[in-house]
Amino acid sequence: MSDELGRTRQMWHLLEPLHAVLHYAPEAFEEAAALGYRTDERWPSYFAWRAAPLGDASAARVAGTFWSFSPAMVDEHVPAVWSVASSADVLAARTRAVDRTYRTLLGEACAAADTAEAVALLRRVTEAADTADRPLAAANAALTWPDEPHLALWQAATVLREHRGDGHLAALAHAALDPVESLVSFAAVGAAAPEVFASRGWSGAQWDEARQRLFKRGLLRDDGMATDAGRALRAEVERRTDEAAAAPWRELGEEERERLVELLGPLWVAVIGSGMLPSETTLGIGKV
Repeated sequence: MSDELGRTRQMWHLLEPLHAVLHYAPEAFEEAAALGYRTDERWPSYFAWRAAPLGDASAARVAGTFWSFSPAMVDEHVPAVWSVASSADVLAARTRAVDRTYRTLLGEACAAADTAEAVALLRRVTEAADTADRPLAAANAALTWPDEPHLALWQAATVLREHRGDGHLAALAHAALDPVESLVSFAAVGAAAPEVFASRGWSGAQWDEARQRLFKRGLLRDDGMATDAGRALRAEVERRTDEAAAAPWRELGEEERERLVELLGPLWVAVIGSGMLPSETTLGIGKV
């Protein structure tokens, strides 16, 4: 991996938890419940929070942009989420949820000069990001930027993680991996246990059928683990994903990037140290 791609991946590792905490924070579930969403599991609010920038999106739109979820699971939640609250109301509640969550986790750092400095650097990166053909990144980038540094921090983290995610889908399409094959092939290289990927709603039969398709392509062994060709293909997907995510980070010079790492470090530690996020996810952070 080149130095540039390594730096791009480092920034993703720092920013992803700052975004993802929304989907696990008690404050976010309280805001979701106030809107009328079930909170016995995280998925009703997950689909609402993440899809809201797209407007009252259809199930087909959400399935296409989220990609890895079973269409049946998407159909279970969308468009039903918009009968509970409109996308505009969800966005307003999302902002309240982030505000409350960050104030709990970050405390005085929410309004600190260091946070404002980090946001200034991240704004330059997000504004340099090409969001053409990147629907989730474009939808989040089109939202009004909050004045408060901590809220702007979350928006920047979200735009950049969705920018990366949209590019990742293009890399998977180039590798001719459909949604369930994408998960099966990722599990096969040890990105996470298959049980973690089961959260995306695919049935056992669909998972086994995807394994058979990948086996026939020479990408999986009999035991479901990746062959050398399978590992090479997944490495190529990750390389293409990093390359697609790298361009906006060129807006910062080396010293600015190092300063941003320094500024984000304590915030990352606060979120990770909360114990709120799962230790293993479908993103494979730290595994691939």
